[in-house]
Amino acid sequence: MELNTGLDEVYSKRVNAGKRVYFFDIKSTRGGDYYLTITESKKKTEEDGKFYEKHKIFLYKEDVNKFVHALNEVVYYLKTVLMADYAFDQFDRNIEDTQSK
Repeated sequence: MELNTGLDEVYSKRVNAGKRVYFFDIKSTRGGDYYLTITESKKKTEEDGKFYEKHKIFLYKEDVNKFVHALNEVVYYLKTVLMADYAFDQFDRNIEDTQSK
């Protein structure tokens, strides 16, 4: 029997990134509000078997614009100032793989 917590997943995007998988999930609350969870999942191996280590960020509507602005600013700085000579586009072929799943 599945417990209904009133929280529903509205939209989900999975990004495969080597040994990591990132999940971007929009969920709804009982009150009809929405929030975003960003989860990093890494496969780990322990003596008694494999497990997944997960780290999760909860992003609420009042913080979305601040978060996106800061993320864009930091990524722009990384790509244009710190690593201007790096060919980030070489990995774009993998984007099509993750979008079809």
